[in-house]
Amino acid sequence: TFDLIIDTVPVKHSLDQYTPLLDIDGTLVIVGQIGPMEESMTAPLVLGRRRVAGSLIGGIKETQEVLDFCAEHGIHPECQVIKAEQVNEAFDHLRAGDVAHRFVIDMASLSV
Repeated sequence: TFDLIIDTVPVKHSLDQYTPLLDIDGTLVIVGQIGPMEESMTAPLVLGRRRVAGSLIGGIKETQEVLDFCAEHGIHPECQVIKAEQVNEAFDHLRAGDVAHRFVIDMASLSV
């Protein structure tokens, strides 16, 4: 179980798969989705004294603190590096919702 989960999912989704992962008095902080969310079951929140909160991104100082924390603890994003000509294919995957990582465009693949 976790004391804190930072939810960075940028699209409408359910919190139901995450709230049971929180420890008693744990908090799930939404920083990715701005807008409607899927309906969620309240029992895991109420019975576990869990919280859902939201936060905007911090400034440069806070961002650097997060990067330092991640570096210290070996936390890194899951990324797939693609060439510029693969952008449309990447968008197709995003539209289909079958992506569990971020796409990163290799800028060296751009023709000048």
